[in-house]
Amino acid sequence: MAELNTRYTRTPHTEKLKWVDGITKIMDNQFRFPGTDWRFGLDPLLGLFPGVGDIASFAVSAMLIMTMARHGASGKLVTLMLLNSAMDAIIGSIPILGNIFDFAYKANERNVQMLRNHYEQGKYQGSGKGIVLGVLVAVLVLIMLMIWLMWQLISWFYQLLAGYL
Repeated sequence: MAELNTRYTRTPHTEKLKWVDGITKIMDNQFRFPGTDWRFGLDPLLGLFPGVGDIASFAVSAMLIMTMARHGASGKLVTLMLLNSAMDAIIGSIPILGNIFDFAYKANERNVQMLRNHYEQGKYQGSGKGIVLGVLVAVLVLIMLMIWLMWQLISWFYQLLAGYL
C-alpha cells in the first residue's frame, strides 16, 4: 500500500497521534521486498515466534487502540478496531496459515485509516476516557482467549504425538 502522509487537522489534540502513524509504519510497512512495492512490518515477523510473538503484536495493537480511544475515537470505532486486531491476533496465531495472513492483513494500518476517516467526517468526540476501561477489559479477555487457544492447540498436538509414540 502506498504510504500516506497524514495530518490530523480537526483538533490540537490530534497532533499527539502522529506517533501512532510511526508505530503503525513499523508494525505494518517498515520493510519492502526488493524489486517490488510490497511492504511488510514487524507484525508478521513477530508472528514467527509462536505464542509470544502474537501476544506481543496484539499488545502493540491494543496500545495503539487505547491511544486512539483517549484522543476521541468513538466507542463504535474502538470496537471495530478491537475486532480488527483480534482477528489479526487469533488468525495470526495459527501456524503457517497465520504467518501468511499476517503478511497480508495489516490491522494497525486499517485501524489508523478508520481513525483518519473518523476525523475527516468530523466525528471527533473529545477525550474517550469513558471507554478506556472497556477497552482494557476487552484486551485482557482477548489475551486470555489467545492463551487458552494456544494451550488447547499445544495439548492437542501433544496428544497427537503421544498417540504415535
